[in-house]
Amino acid sequence: MKKVKFIYNPNSGERRISHELDKIIEIYQQYNYVVVPFRLSKSRPINDAFFDMESNYDHILISGGDGTIDLILNAMKSLNINIPIGILPSGTANDFAKAVNLPFAPKDSIERIVNSKPKKIDIGKINDKYFINVASAGMFTDVSQKINPEFKNSIGKVSYYLKGIEEALYMRKFSIEVESKEVEYNGDMYLMLIFNGKTAGNINLAYKAKVDDGLLDVIIVKEILLPNMLPLLISVLKGEHLEDYNKDEILYFKTNKLKINCKDNLITDIDGEKGPDFPLEIECIKDGIQLLGY
Repeated sequence: MKKVKFIYNPNSGERRISHELDKIIEIYQQYNYVVVPFRLSKSRPINDAFFDMESNYDHILISGGDGTIDLILNAMKSLNINIPIGILPSGTANDFAKAVNLPFAPKDSIERIVNSKPKKIDIGKINDKYFINVASAGMFTDVSQKINPEFKNSIGKVSYYLKGIEEALYMRKFSIEVESKEVEYNGDMYLMLIFNGKTAGNINLAYKAKVDDGLLDVIIVKEILLPNMLPLLISVLKGEHLEDYNKDEILYFKTNKLKINCKDNLITDIDGEKGPDFPLEIECIKDGIQLLGY
């Protein structure tokens, strides 16, 4: 029988995964897999999940949101573990799962995983950390970090919206320097997003992005006059903001490597978790991980 390492976050989303453990194991056993579970907790380092990792593991099943995937991705890279992963989305934010059209029902997810071959996809690297969906800084981007985990788990996505409204009341611009072979920019912005995936906060912001093209999609919202804010927001909601965009409002380009600096007191975010401090060196690691079910 094949073995699968199952790493899950019991607190992700509305804690639903804890009620589906038996079903997950049952489905895998129907396909002749032995499931070896590891429950993530603050009391145990993430590397403990891989203490018995050997070549006889077929793949790693990850259950959680973007932050959980990010945590496990970084642990795998630090331990030089290169076996395929499968994703069972169960977090409050599952932006990467949406970007690659993964099923959310455990039965559908597992059946697609076990009946697929691994595909190599890109990942991002920001200084010494990796990300699978998006690295960001500026307005709204660290909302997840500011929400009490218990509050987030109890009311789900609504907590993001409430915190986002609070952020909007204190709009602030930041001065940044961006350098890549495609673009150089020295000026003000409200927010920047560097995508490997497509969505952030369930909004399809980088709809031109591909996870296997060896490139990151960079979107920088510059300082905008208030009268222009509503039309831009409508354009974003309609998914048209990257079509004939106003270069005085949005800077958009694709690149495999860039540098960004900011002298303001600005926190970065990678997949919903705190990112490194400025200056940033960001690159796309082509074929950085193997994904099942895609």
